[in-house]
Amino acid sequence: MLRTTLVTIVLAIVFFIAERYAQVPWLHPAWKAMLIFFLSIGFLMHRLVDIGLQGDREQFVPMYLGATVARLVLSLLFTGVFLYQGVADRRTFVFDFLALYIFYTGFEIWTVSRNLRRDS
Repeated sequence: MLRTTLVTIVLAIVFFIAERYAQVPWLHPAWKAMLIFFLSIGFLMHRLVDIGLQGDREQFVPMYLGATVARLVLSLLFTGVFLYQGVADRRTFVFDFLALYIFYTGFEIWTVSRNLRRDS
């Protein structure tokens, strides 16, 4: 979880500097809400993977797949709520969200596979 928090802090600093000191058309004003969402999802994934690794190791795969499905459903709900509320510049919002989704999903997979190599 520490790695996810650190990555989120680094992204927040980069986005803050980009928003503050440069005109960046690719950065949506709702980037703070997106980062908080992905930090929350990262915490959920971390907890579910920890539960899957405790005790019965056979529960890891169902817990990880459940967490992945939860990530997808919660992401769809998040974007749906923002789009339903009429967020400005929808295309930029969706592209930023998808870029962060792919980044965080890749980061989570890298972290989990790194931990699995150590535990096996």
